[in-house]
Amino acid sequence: MRFDVLTLFPELFAPFMASGVTRRAYESKQVEVVLWNPRDFAQGNYKRVDDRPFGGGPGMVMMAEPLSACLDAALAARGSPAPVVLFSPIGEALRHEAVERWSASEGAVLVCGRYEGIDQRFIDTRVTHQISLGDFVLSGGEIAAMALLDAVARLQPGVLGDEASHVQDSFNPSLDGLLDCPHYTRPEQWNGQGVPAPLLSGHHVQIERWRRDQRLAITAARRPDLIAAARAAGRLSKVDEAALKKKL
Repeated sequence: MRFDVLTLFPELFAPFMASGVTRRAYESKQVEVVLWNPRDFAQGNYKRVDDRPFGGGPGMVMMAEPLSACLDAALAARGSPAPVVLFSPIGEALRHEAVERWSASEGAVLVCGRYEGIDQRFIDTRVTHQISLGDFVLSGGEIAAMALLDAVARLQPGVLGDEASHVQDSFNPSLDGLLDCPHYTRPEQWNGQGVPAPLLSGHHVQIERWRRDQRLAITAARRPDLIAAARAAGRLSKVDEAALKKKL
C-alpha cells in the first residue's frame, strides 16, 4: 500500500519511519510513504501557503491553491484515484475497525493541516475522509498521520516479531473487543509486589481464565460501553457474565 503525505514539515517523518519495529514495514515498502510539501507548489518568491482569514480573527489559514496543486501531483504520481484524508476535530474517531480497513487497503493521501485551519473550499472539493484522534487539538496533522501509519504498519505480515502479538491487542475482535489484561515479567518479586499466582501455575486453562477475567474487569471499569457492545453481539459466555457479577 502507499500513503502520500502532504505536510509542511516532511522532516518530522524521517526519524519516525527509521525507528522501532514498524520500520520494517517502511523499509520493505509494505507500507510505502511518499512525502509532499505544499510549499513546493506555492506561487511567488516567498512561496506562501497561508494567509489571514476573511472576517478577521487570530492565526492564519492554509490556502487552497498550493494544497490543491500538491494533491494533484501526488495523485498523478500514484497513477490512480485514492481517498484523501484530512485529520480534523470534526472527523470520525479513529478506532480499531477503521485501522483494520486501512491496513487492508491500497492506502490514501493524508493531508496534514497547520495554523488555524485549511480553506474550507479545499476541504469541500478535495477531501473524501476526515479522521480525529480524539477530543483535543494538535498543532498540526503530522502526529495524527504518524498514528495512523503506525497502527496500519504494525498489522502488516512479518512486521511484528511475533505474528500473534497484535491479535492480543486491546479492541481486537479476537478479544471480543475488550481491553487487554495486565502483563508481568521477571523478577517474580519487585518492590514487595509479586506476580499473580495463576500466571506462575503453568496451567494454561487457568492462565487464560485469569486473563479473560482481568480483561472483563478492566473493561467494565474503564470502558463499560465495550462490555455492552460485546454483550449485544453475543460474545460473552455465562462464565464471563458470572465473572462480571463477582467483580461488581
